[in-house]
Amino acid sequence: MSEQRRAKPDADADLLARVRAAARQEQFLDVVSAEEARARFERHLDLSPLPAETVPLAGALTRVLAYDVVAAVDAPPFDRSNVDGFALRAIDTIGAGDTAPRIFRLNAEVIACGDAPTLEVKPGTAATIATGGVIPRGADAVVMIEQTELTADGSASIELRRAAAPGQFISYAGSDIARGETLLRRGTRIGSREIGMLAACGLSQADVVRRPKVAVLSTGDELVAPGAPLKPAGVYDSNGAIIAAAVTEAGGEPLSLGAFPDDAAALEKAVREALAQSDMVVLSGGTSKGAGDLSHGVVSRLGKPGILVHGVALKPGKPLCLGVIGEKPIVVLPGFPTSAIFTFHAFVAPVIRARAGLPPEAAETIAARVPVRIASELGRKEFVLVSLIESEEGTVAFPTGKGSGSVTSFSQADGFLEIDALASSLDAGSVVDVTLIGSAAHAPDLVIMGSHDVALDVVVGALAERGFSARTLAVGSLGGVAAASRGECDIAPVHLIDPASGEYNVHLAAPGLRLVRGWQRMQGILFRRGDKRFEGRSAHDGLKGALADNAALMVNRNAGSGTRVLVDRLLAGARPPGYANQPKSHNAVAAAIAQTRADWGVAIEPVAKLYGLGFLPLSPEHYDFLLVESRMERPAVRAFLAALREPAMRARIAALGMKPSDE
Repeated sequence: MSEQRRAKPDADADLLARVRAAARQEQFLDVVSAEEARARFERHLDLSPLPAETVPLAGALTRVLAYDVVAAVDAPPFDRSNVDGFALRAIDTIGAGDTAPRIFRLNAEVIACGDAPTLEVKPGTAATIATGGVIPRGADAVVMIEQTELTADGSASIELRRAAAPGQFISYAGSDIARGETLLRRGTRIGSREIGMLAACGLSQADVVRRPKVAVLSTGDELVAPGAPLKPAGVYDSNGAIIAAAVTEAGGEPLSLGAFPDDAAALEKAVREALAQSDMVVLSGGTSKGAGDLSHGVVSRLGKPGILVHGVALKPGKPLCLGVIGEKPIVVLPGFPTSAIFTFHAFVAPVIRARAGLPPEAAETIAARVPVRIASELGRKEFVLVSLIESEEGTVAFPTGKGSGSVTSFSQADGFLEIDALASSLDAGSVVDVTLIGSAAHAPDLVIMGSHDVALDVVVGALAERGFSARTLAVGSLGGVAAASRGECDIAPVHLIDPASGEYNVHLAAPGLRLVRGWQRMQGILFRRGDKRFEGRSAHDGLKGALADNAALMVNRNAGSGTRVLVDRLLAGARPPGYANQPKSHNAVAAAIAQTRADWGVAIEPVAKLYGLGFLPLSPEHYDFLLVESRMERPAVRAFLAALREPAMRARIAALGMKPSDE
């Protein structure tokens, strides 16, 4: 047998062995509850603040004081004037009035800021003084210059027609900060005000808790560094950037070490080096080969006590791995971005905050109604990201529905709700507590729910330039109609054809809902250029040829979308190969065809151009807006309607390949 013939069976056997190994390996050692996972982890951790380090005052901002700060000097360090005026003896002003002014002879000096007085204020005299000037000997009050007049005889004297009280317009030494006073307590997070207090005491540096150094690594053969060309089947390493930023937010100092391939030896070397130069190591991913234990295997070889948790009954977040090597925590986060950031905030951020000397982060919650049923998996506590919407019946929590693989889910959500591990769903209409994320308490000026379109982004961008904030939720045309009917949005973009009349959207107008025309966009069949089944043919002939070829794989659209209604009308009951593949956007349809995972589908012409695909026009569709009439007078709604009518806006929409409506 030749070497070449022997090589192929060997390669096939190796591939089969890898597949069988991936299929039979256990993904998790022992799935435990979140509470048990946290308890196991913290039993092996030192959660006291790290030792102190001295930093320049300019570098102390946001840091935590390691010790109490005791004032070594008074502030102000002397009695000083609060106004421009004259320092004098209050007793000499008794009885002063419009009919009986008191005359004061001025000392032969002007006390400016930084000048030490040389003359005593004696009975019947006053000293000219600027704001911040040192109060001279003998004076116990200051009168404002506006309350005096120079005497008419031309001498260096003033007339005063209002009596002064002792201490008037004087800040006494130590009235702000007294020498020996505890100025700031240990554990105080230093802001701009605290910087000012330290500077006022003459301090040029501060003793602060050392920030924990957290090494951040990503793992996966598919990862590409941001800025580099994206390879086939590759994704950009967003986790590395997200986690590093979250470390900073939690009070730590990230050491971003980049992304590593799924190679156990290389990853182990990188992690050992990371442990040597940091207080904590955080990895994300490492399960892309399907065996589910690459990172876990690496961590298990690093030392004692080793892995404490591998698998937590959370959704998202089940693949979480928690360990301690020596005294240093090591955490392997799930690879999907939303799972990674959820588990980071739940398990990693509290450790960083404790070591940085920061108190636990207090969670702020708000009660909200969930308008739709949310299915859940029994046995796992589920966190559901939501957007908050103010309706006439109170706050509504609408699930974002992008999944744990979404990079934008966490950043665009206002908060999250929890579904108990013993519940299989959360019923529509349930009132729940929503934990807010960041500064989510501010409601947007405009809520748009329905079908998404690139031209809509242009209109919303114009509103932002005018000071109006908008929240857009892509829930499909039918989802938008339902939300508008429930009063959960201001505007619902729709493109639904009436099967009876063949008209777009007119049938959606109802009591309380008004239809406003937007623009037309051409729908058509997308295909890869050069495909002879479609190239140079009409849409009718191309569709006929595709349906006759079992090798022609289609990509469909999701139920409830306007495009899906059009697709089903075209197919007239046919179910070609690929019909069950139902992505939720025009872009997803185009990407599937461009990447050869499908051969044809229906989407709008601008998307075909964006992906360099062929396009066979079918028919124009109307992309319009349902407006909730009770909200028509809101300033943001009026601004939206005005923007639609502006010639400049219509020109921008047309430049995107749309045809603005004349209605």
